[in-house]
Amino acid sequence: MTTKTDYNPVEDASGGMGLFERYLSVWVAMAIVIGVALGQLAPAVPEALSRFEYAQVSIPIAILIWAMIFPMMAQIDFGAVLDVRKEPKGLAITTIVNWLIKPFTMFAIAWFFFMVVFESLIPPQLASEYLAGAILLGAAPCTAMVFVWSYLTRGDAAYTLVQVSVNDLIMLFAFAPIVVFLLGISDIQVPWDTVILSVVLYIVIPLAAGYLTRRTLIARLGKVWFDGVFMKRLRPVTPAALIVTLVLLFAFQGEVILANPLHIALIAVPLIIQTVLIFCIAYGWARLWNVRHCIAAPGAMIGASNFFELAVAAAIALFGLQSGAALATVVGVLVEVPLMLMLVRFANGTRDRFPA
Repeated sequence: MTTKTDYNPVEDASGGMGLFERYLSVWVAMAIVIGVALGQLAPAVPEALSRFEYAQVSIPIAILIWAMIFPMMAQIDFGAVLDVRKEPKGLAITTIVNWLIKPFTMFAIAWFFFMVVFESLIPPQLASEYLAGAILLGAAPCTAMVFVWSYLTRGDAAYTLVQVSVNDLIMLFAFAPIVVFLLGISDIQVPWDTVILSVVLYIVIPLAAGYLTRRTLIARLGKVWFDGVFMKRLRPVTPAALIVTLVLLFAFQGEVILANPLHIALIAVPLIIQTVLIFCIAYGWARLWNVRHCIAAPGAMIGASNFFELAVAAAIALFGLQSGAALATVVGVLVEVPLMLMLVRFANGTRDRFPA
């Protein structure tokens, strides 16, 4: 497959990661502090925002989630999916790991820690909510940040785009059934209509809007303008919306965090183990199949990292802003970047073990 490089909305002149991507964990930590302070010092703000709801969906949060996800969807070229036939092994590994392995290992690891290891440290109801948040993370493979990891590991940009595009198509149909199934065997009852509403709101609508926007603008103004001008201008929207969402989320989560600061560390444990495990499975499998490093490394990164924007949105829609599920998905954001950077360094250090 060719390695032509399209404009990547997460690259910049400083070396592949913008200021936001480079210090994402710092911004998340700041959002925690600001959000908790807002909830404690100005409780009227989150209380007022909580009144704007329709069918159990927070309108302000929904708008922010759309702002986060739309730029990611707009950059996806679904026409590139046809090119995957030239090197099918990489896509096969990514697809199998992401949809037949990852959701179930996340469930098993999270259940073991929340229900067994940490049983004496976390109340049963809260443990179930943390498990639900972990399940939502496990059912949503990465969509946006994987372009950063691909760039940093010198991945094939075109093939990474294909892997992400295929994952998004599968997510349309697989996310809801997997989530309902795993929540069901966890004795967490969630109605199908609520899950389907989340999929429509946070996958179908942004995906359709992104596709139509991309197709229309490229037809009128050309791909060079779309990639180099439109996507460049759109780039700040996602980080800004993410940070504002997290501030509001922690404004509602303040009481839980202040009462149980240890829980942040406890939630992080299974999430870290899951991330490393999935990376090792996909990366090791690619090595056994003699997949090129520029395909193997990004493919392993897709499963190891999560589409946390979708997970946060689904947790809020299903369980509410103040739920343990929402908190668990945000902890996933907090631990992901430093952990993924560690895996990037490992992948770069083992490049010579793969075919040239």
